[in-house]
Amino acid sequence: MSANFVRLGPIVLLTLWAAACTNDSENAAGPGPTPMGHTYVSTDIEGTPIPGGGPLTLTFADDRISAAAGCNTFSGAVALDDHKLKVPALAGTLMACPGDRAGTDEWLTTLVSSTPSWQLDDAKLTLHGTTSTVHMLDKKLAHPDKPLTGTTWIVTETTTPDARTRSQTIDEVKPTLTIAGDGAVTGSGGCNRLTGRATIAGSDVTFQVAATRMLCPPEVMEVENAVLAALDGRTTATIDADTLTLRNDRGNGLILRAG
Repeated sequence: MSANFVRLGPIVLLTLWAAACTNDSENAAGPGPTPMGHTYVSTDIEGTPIPGGGPLTLTFADDRISAAAGCNTFSGAVALDDHKLKVPALAGTLMACPGDRAGTDEWLTTLVSSTPSWQLDDAKLTLHGTTSTVHMLDKKLAHPDKPLTGTTWIVTETTTPDARTRSQTIDEVKPTLTIAGDGAVTGSGGCNRLTGRATIAGSDVTFQVAATRMLCPPEVMEVENAVLAALDGRTTATIDADTLTLRNDRGNGLILRAG
C-alpha cells in the first residue's frame, strides 16, 4: 500500500488572468446578491460533462474561491465584478486520480480559466463557460446538515496547525467515526478498532477514545496516529451539509464526510 501524501500549500498550479485591476469600481461585484458566503454543488451540466461524474463544488468566502470536482482541491482569490468569475491564480493539491477522474482537474481549470459568466437566482447559481454550462444549487439545500450523532463519518483529511493532509492511504483505509446518541464512540483508525465516549456540549465535543493494538504498515499507522491525535480531549465540531470538521485545543483535527 503506497502513501501518496498531499499537503495543501502555496503551490501555484495555474495562472488564469493578468493582475487584478486596482480600480474600486472593477473590484466591486455591483448591486444585487452574489455567491459570496455560500457553497454550491452542481446539479446539471450542459456541454462537456465532468470526467468521473463530479459533482463540482464551489465555495465562495472572504473574496476567495475553493473548487473541487472529484479529484484535487483548488483555491485562490476571486472577483465577481460584471457577473464574471475572475480568478488570478489557483493553488491546490497534487494527488493523482486514476480512471475516469484523471481528466477532472483539466475540466475544472478549463471552466474557471474561461472567465465564465455567473447568474444567481435565489439559491441557484449558473456558470456559463466556453465548453460547459453548469447549474448549481446552494449546498445547504442540496445537502442539508447531517446530524453529528448517529451518522457514520469517514475521514478524508487530517489537519495540524500547519497543514491539511490528504493521501491515497487515507482514501484506501477509510478511517471512520460514529457517535451514538448516548455518547458511545465507535469506529476505525484505519487499522485498529476505536471505542470510547464523547461528551457533547453545543459545538464542543470532548473525546475519550482508545484503540486496539494491531500493527499495520507504517503509512497506515501514521494515518491512525493522526486520527487518534485529533480525537483526544476537547474539540470544536462544525458541520456543513455532509462535512464534519473537528479541531482540538492543540490544533489537531479531522475533516470527515457522511458515509
